[in-house]
Amino acid sequence: MNDVWTVPGYAQVRELGAGGSGRVVLAVHGATGTAVAVKYLADRLREDPAFVREFRAEARLLGGLRSPYVVGLYEYVEAPGGAAIVMELVDGISLRALLKQSGRADAEAALVVLKGSLLGLAAAHRAGVVHRDYKPENVLVSPDGSSKLVDFGIAAGRGTTPGVAGTPAYMAPEQWQGRPASPAADVYAATATFFECLTGRKPFDGTNFAELAVQHIEAPVPETEAPEPVRPLIRRGLAKEPERRPENAEAFVAELEGVALAAYGPDWEERGQRKLAALAALLPLLFPSAGAPAAGTTALATTALKPPARSLLPGRRGALAAGAVLVVGALLMFTYDAVGGEPDGAAALSAFATTGPGAPVASPAPGPSPSGSPSASVSASASPSTSVSPSVSTSASTSSGPSGTPTPTPTSTVTEPTPTPTPTPTPTLTPTPTPTPTPTPVVVSGVSVSLSAAPSAGRATVSLDVRGGPATVTIEWFRGDSPGDLRSADGADSVAVEAGTGPVTRSHALARVGGCYLSARVTTKPAFDKKTAVDSILIPRCQEVPR
Repeated sequence: MNDVWTVPGYAQVRELGAGGSGRVVLAVHGATGTAVAVKYLADRLREDPAFVREFRAEARLLGGLRSPYVVGLYEYVEAPGGAAIVMELVDGISLRALLKQSGRADAEAALVVLKGSLLGLAAAHRAGVVHRDYKPENVLVSPDGSSKLVDFGIAAGRGTTPGVAGTPAYMAPEQWQGRPASPAADVYAATATFFECLTGRKPFDGTNFAELAVQHIEAPVPETEAPEPVRPLIRRGLAKEPERRPENAEAFVAELEGVALAAYGPDWEERGQRKLAALAALLPLLFPSAGAPAAGTTALATTALKPPARSLLPGRRGALAAGAVLVVGALLMFTYDAVGGEPDGAAALSAFATTGPGAPVASPAPGPSPSGSPSASVSASASPSTSVSPSVSTSASTSSGPSGTPTPTPTSTVTEPTPTPTPTPTPTLTPTPTPTPTPTPVVVSGVSVSLSAAPSAGRATVSLDVRGGPATVTIEWFRGDSPGDLRSADGADSVAVEAGTGPVTRSHALARVGGCYLSARVTTKPAFDKKTAVDSILIPRCQEVPR
């Protein structure tokens, strides 16, 4: 191993996972003694400039995202011996590992997972980035039940057309069709994962790419398999047309908060987090902090596109959809996620595959997914004459970093590769990432709410002081017959508030009929000293003009 390049200044401890596109290791920063996760690009991929560009792009993207719900970047280093992304170490295990152990999750626990990772998506969406590969392998659960989003290896800018890419079981209809990347596609994938948490199976179980494409594009949403209170979220999030879904993750969080509050009461999130922590506690040896021996395997798979089963072709439109997928498939190369044994909770491991008539179909080895459907990660170029779109997807699922872990303070550096004797000059890389500061506890104080109302709408202004990092403010709306009457819910809004931000103002169109008083209840995460703030106002149409 002496000839293997490592990032200067870090001592490698053990390998956390490996795959066709690279490996992830647990390392310690020499100057501070802080544990980090280092994602190395595979040597053979460094010979392809396109893969190197994508790897750099992933680092730049992580460097631009500042969210407690997204794995943080410390630095990106590139040298003649290799390329690596140094990230915070999340002491967590993948949602896939939890589902493999428990089969499914309680509705409140599933809602907590969905909300946490949606807030990570929301940070990306605000930055104009679409993740494109949301799945259980890319959601990490910490011992306290909090969750975090990882692996932006195939992320793309909103509105761009990078080609067909994603993991088939979670891909939105428009992703199969190669349409521009949009936040609504991430909402779809998050909902598919939410469905799997609730039911123990993926929403569609086609046995090949063509079947899955037809099902995602045409098959009815299987909402009735989910608990009745959360079916509206499944129905909205898995809508076939992107315009019928929440437009982005932040909007979906607002809908989730409203549904969860109405169905499970104000303490749903606290209970769900406890349940999630209990599930994680069943797998103590899978956490990076457990120090279990590293394990990683790489598999090579080839696949052929088979015609869809006749039972999955609902009429002429189904046949046309399948035909379109097969035409696209003939032009594409696919990337398989060959899942290893996960003795340490490692993420799905990437291996590259080619397509061709008559090629054998290789299932992910050795452990099939619960539904038996392919869990391949598809990455394709749109033209047979161009090279395959790079998909650097060695996930840091078990190695990217927990809340509460001390952060290193290395100087953020980008080490350039020295020029090689080739006619192509080495691209200049601007050192965009900066080291993450030592975490400061998030404190919320001085919370108050005041209301104003029009005949059919309300407006809440929330004053608060946030220190140490972002907080989440939730405004719950109620209609009643007296001030402070909180029995009849009328929806909820949720917004992330950065430290030092001024008052938050939210308008709300009244959804219910009846009741002359509009009330707003404000809670925050983390909670402030009084836990809630409430204000009520008489709706203008109910006010009597004094005589």
